[in-house]
Amino acid sequence: MLFPTPQLSPADETVLVDVDRMRESLRYELQSVPMVWVGGLRKFLTADAVAASNSIEGFKVSTIDVEDLLAGERDVDVSEENRAETGAYARMMTYIQTLHDVEDFRYSVGFLNALHWMLQGHRHSPRKPAGQWRRGPVYVTDPRDSSIAAYTAPDVELVPGLMAELVDWLNAPSTTHPLVSAAMAHLNLVSIHPWADGNGRMSRSLQTLVIAREGVIAPEFCSIEAWLGRPGNTWEYYQVLGRRGSVYRPDQDVSEWIRFSLTAYHQQAQTVHARVARSRRVWDETANFLRSSDADERTVSALHDVAMAGRVRRTRYEQAEGLSTQQAQRDLRDMVRRDVLVPVGRTRARYYAAGPAFPERVLEIARTPAPLRDPYAD
Repeated sequence: MLFPTPQLSPADETVLVDVDRMRESLRYELQSVPMVWVGGLRKFLTADAVAASNSIEGFKVSTIDVEDLLAGERDVDVSEENRAETGAYARMMTYIQTLHDVEDFRYSVGFLNALHWMLQGHRHSPRKPAGQWRRGPVYVTDPRDSSIAAYTAPDVELVPGLMAELVDWLNAPSTTHPLVSAAMAHLNLVSIHPWADGNGRMSRSLQTLVIAREGVIAPEFCSIEAWLGRPGNTWEYYQVLGRRGSVYRPDQDVSEWIRFSLTAYHQQAQTVHARVARSRRVWDETANFLRSSDADERTVSALHDVAMAGRVRRTRYEQAEGLSTQQAQRDLRDMVRRDVLVPVGRTRARYYAAGPAFPERVLEIARTPAPLRDPYAD
């Protein structure tokens, strides 16, 4: 038996309508901006989701370092373990993003286990097999005392049947709003805990996939993993999941989980909207600065990265503009000569940060925080 989808309250319905409005507005807005800029934003959102979801499991890599790793940079100052976890999760996330418009797509037990192998294959062992159901009991320990089982997953004998039921539910026609279905998919999978490890990230990824399959907006803009990875939200995430009980008990009302998920959708939509607006202003202001200084306007993407992320590497600028290595190096050297950028580090590990002549107005726009409201407080 899976958790039944609860009836939405009037407040839930209002929040859901507001989320739909923001997502539709964002879809139209993205059609009116430079493709290079949108591509950079998509890469940032993917990296932010990967960094956040991994951070929940204790793997700490900053979003900018994830971006560099995804761009193929090797000289990034992260541990080998964090590098491996970042690469595995990024590959799985990238694959999930490609599935948003596959016409003959269907969920299956084999598909979910294949995703799990992509995530955990580098950690495969007889005790913790990757791409296979767990072979024994599994517990979620209390973060305050590892000797206490905060949650005990269903008996191993029940896992195949529960996962078959979940797959059938995912493939069945539904009149439930896709955002609600995605939240329920997350809750059901994380509660079944079918694998020995990686269940949290798999559940969050499944939620992202269900939303992406809706097709309203590009998959990179669908994930709430970045929101869940913020420290206060991560704590509440564990608290809401914990209040469903210490054992698998699907015959209960999980309206609190839906309210939590709708809050996440709404606040992540607010966050993305604010970043889009701020990033667009940074782009336009940077382009104006380059035109007034008689510099090459294509360097706008490099200066935009510096303003928004604090640094840019040659490879990322080269990829963004489709340049040769020599062209990218020449452009960046010109920005250094103008004191707009300053190089940090040597050879392969070098990146570029804002120099003394970097436009202060651009940095001011990039650093201005945006308010975030609680949709249920209204």
